[in-house]
Amino acid sequence: MKKDENIKNEIKLNKIIIYIFSLLILIYLFYAVYLLIKQPTDKVTVEHGTLYLEETNIGYLIRSETVVKGQNYKNGMEQIKTEGEKTAKGEAIYRYYSKNEDGLKKEIEELDVLIQEALKGQKGLLPSDIKLIENQLDEKIEALKKVKDISKIVEYQKQINNLITKKAKISGESSAVGSYLKQLYTQRTKLEEQLNSGAEYIKAPVSGIVSYKVDGLEEVLTTNNFSALNKEFLQNLKLKTGQLIATNDESGKIIDSSKCYIATISDSEEARTAEIDQKVRVRLSSNKIIDAKVNYVSQENEEETLIILEINNQIGELANYRKISFDLIWWSSKGLKVPNQAIVEEDGLNYIVRNRAGYLNKILVKVTRKNDKYSIVSNYNKEELVNLGFSKTEISNMKNISIYDEIIIKPDLSKIE
Repeated sequence: MKKDENIKNEIKLNKIIIYIFSLLILIYLFYAVYLLIKQPTDKVTVEHGTLYLEETNIGYLIRSETVVKGQNYKNGMEQIKTEGEKTAKGEAIYRYYSKNEDGLKKEIEELDVLIQEALKGQKGLLPSDIKLIENQLDEKIEALKKVKDISKIVEYQKQINNLITKKAKISGESSAVGSYLKQLYTQRTKLEEQLNSGAEYIKAPVSGIVSYKVDGLEEVLTTNNFSALNKEFLQNLKLKTGQLIATNDESGKIIDSSKCYIATISDSEEARTAEIDQKVRVRLSSNKIIDAKVNYVSQENEEETLIILEINNQIGELANYRKISFDLIWWSSKGLKVPNQAIVEEDGLNYIVRNRAGYLNKILVKVTRKNDKYSIVSNYNKEELVNLGFSKTEISNMKNISIYDEIIIKPDLSKIE
């Protein structure tokens, strides 16, 4: 019995020892966490990076646009210049179909078949000339199959028709059935004249980018008077962000290819202090970053500012939209990038603490750019240090910060010499 009691007492004692040991471990861990919170010793490595100050905004696209519309818009239209293609002033950009165009084209096609059939059985007096024309016809027909550009298709069709009529003329003048071919050719010419005379060709009144995305806001969102714009006016347009403008089948327009504008409302401090001609950058939804500048600024109220940005890139791409989401980049800066928590201010100057092999150095740094989380820093040159009031001895003893240095987060300068 006594032996059993000794065993039980020994087990209890072991449990007590384990309990005390576990409790000591927990107390140590809590104390370590407390010390870490009270005086953290996290370290980071200085890296070379780019810092941005940007905001995401909604923008309304304003362009210099000239809408062009003819008399026969009810007949339907055929594009000569494609969407986004550049045009010179006076060039034909599209045409309206003539009345009964399908019927006239069908008659011309039937005549072409008759002409070809008549030529097949003929052995003209100029076989080499005819053979040359036939080879050219084959080349043009093969090329036509691979072309998608409407203006080029129209050009190839004209060349093919010219070759067919040329072949008909040669055979007609040198064959026994010349009168029949001449008759077919005359009928075809009259039909083609009728087809062309009935079509209405629309020419560009100015040079620029051709677009068929006409939304009726070309005379509303204009570049003539930015002072007429405000938040209420833009919101009342009731446009959807990122919605594509539908292609119009009755009219087209010419867009100024040199520049366009983005109107946006911002509540940032940078917007309130923006200046005319200030350089900024814009990041589009495609992640393309383009240069821009502030063209117009108007204070909406105490918090919001209307800003109009001028851009001269991606104008053709932006023609698809009237309202977009974009990033307005106020500035970007490259250099040594450090967390703001690693910078401590003392007597109006900024310092960081470098840890090199356990030895800590307080290093004076110049903050060139700063956002909410990071700063771009650099070293002062000797002239700047003299202007700050440092002696030659102090300057010669100063350490410099460089890439890959290890620095302390939330350092305590009072504990560093």
